[in-house]
Amino acid sequence: MSPSSPHLSVVIPVYKAGQCLDELYRRLKAALEIVSPDFEIVLVEDCGGDNSWQVIERLAAADSRVRGIQFSRNFGQHYGITAGVDYCHGDWVVVMDCDLQDRPEEIPRLYAKAQEGYDVVLARRGARQDPPLKRFTSLLFYKIFSYLADIDYDRESGNFRIMSRRVAANFRRMGEQLRFFGGLVQWMGFPTTSIEVEHAERFEGKSTYTFAKLWKLASETIIAHSDKPLRLAVRFGFLMAFFSFCYGMYILGRALFYGSPIPGWSSLIVSLYFIGGIIIGILGIIGIYLGKTFDESKKRPLYIVRRATFDEAGTAD
Repeated sequence: MSPSSPHLSVVIPVYKAGQCLDELYRRLKAALEIVSPDFEIVLVEDCGGDNSWQVIERLAAADSRVRGIQFSRNFGQHYGITAGVDYCHGDWVVVMDCDLQDRPEEIPRLYAKAQEGYDVVLARRGARQDPPLKRFTSLLFYKIFSYLADIDYDRESGNFRIMSRRVAANFRRMGEQLRFFGGLVQWMGFPTTSIEVEHAERFEGKSTYTFAKLWKLASETIIAHSDKPLRLAVRFGFLMAFFSFCYGMYILGRALFYGSPIPGWSSLIVSLYFIGGIIIGILGIIGIYLGKTFDESKKRPLYIVRRATFDEAGTAD
């Protein structure tokens, strides 16, 4: 660790947040100075198409503790977190969203809890200030994710957390293309706890996570963390084979004792379509895994930085 390394880093992916960045900076500065004046704020602009980058440049010019990064295109929230962690230098790293639903005033509490001997402290959102549909889709996502990924993931804990330097260092070693920040940190297994925090309403605008985006995130995250869908497909195949064998024995016995009735075309066609659909579905699951394996084999960079407000050679050690 270099002597100039800050004590605390705050990593924030930014997407269409130009209207709230000034307020975010003001509240972050007030909250962080309670912990230590030696901090940095890393803002990663994910090409939202608004004036966010111009605001980040202005904030960075006024305060050297603000460091801005802009991607070459939209890569996604979890890649923004990855870039921020790659470029931060703090002894402790806070990750939070940019819409002020994660309250900067909670950071001193997270830091104080971490000093009790924890490497990761999660911020558990009690009464969430989200629309009912978003709360429902979030609940559905985490239920499915926890089951298929074999991870007992706390759905009340989002990205908002503090983690130690060694957690950040190990996170940088994870180079898989499919990113899910919370799942990767939990997989490491470092001492973790949580505290209850207040979840605020959005400062302005509305969430950019549509149901389609949540579904895409869920499917990619599950594939990245587990092969359980493949194992379930194998079990289902054997189960179907067992029932087919039992039904075949029933037909054979009926034919021997009662004679063979004229088979019905409807039941035959329905059965063919049903079995065919199952086979195609299972092949599709296998194909998705093969496709993601192909993507990983390309070894492309996780993200590309278009420009930054600092020397890009200064990535974390």
